[in-house]
Amino acid sequence: MSEFDRSRWTESEFAQEYREFADGYVPERHRLVEITRSLYRHFLKGSRPRRVLDLGCGDGLFVAALQKTDAGLDATLVDGSAEMLEAARQRLAGVERTRFVLASFQELLAGDPLETTFDFALSSLAIHHLRLSEKEALYEYVFSHLDPGGVFVNIDVVLSPTPALEDWYLGLWREWIAGQRESPAKAHLLTVPQRYKDNPDNIPDTLLAQLQALERVGFQSVDCYYKYGVFAMFGGTK
Repeated sequence: MSEFDRSRWTESEFAQEYREFADGYVPERHRLVEITRSLYRHFLKGSRPRRVLDLGCGDGLFVAALQKTDAGLDATLVDGSAEMLEAARQRLAGVERTRFVLASFQELLAGDPLETTFDFALSSLAIHHLRLSEKEALYEYVFSHLDPGGVFVNIDVVLSPTPALEDWYLGLWREWIAGQRESPAKAHLLTVPQRYKDNPDNIPDTLLAQLQALERVGFQSVDCYYKYGVFAMFGGTK
């Protein structure tokens, strides 16, 4: 497992770049947020307060969007980066029933600081830093922290099943970035797909391997909800 304290997410400059430019290099980012809100509304929104877990919450974008769907939800946001967690605190300032937990995935699995169960768990662009066996251990952890009927969704980069597909998908990613509005950072952002491939912290696995891992730990109705090149949104229910 890539040790979090040695990864690039501990670098302030790297975290700041993500917060500032993610909309310009994460394809369909806000569409993924809206699909997550739709999934939540369809399966979970109801009269009682819902408990939401965001693993690797970053700057809190997804929880802020879910709050617009269900203002009564109770959210726990977990991230291994103190800087990202502070950005999430700022985005959700004034929002009640939010809890912020500074912990890496390793620390979650080792010490379990959450001590509760949830109706909805999500993760965005975080779990690909784990090897497949470690991903499966985290999926099992999530499964054990969901109430019956609870939903888990993972939005992440995945490994293509063939090199030819990988080349096409990375090209598709560069084309998407090139199609965004012009900015002084455009040339720099166009290097993101190759930097993603070259970064040893990234350990993506195929979508199929991860769907099978979800099924092995007990998730039902496992499926891919959306896919754009190497970016996939998938999950299941307990």
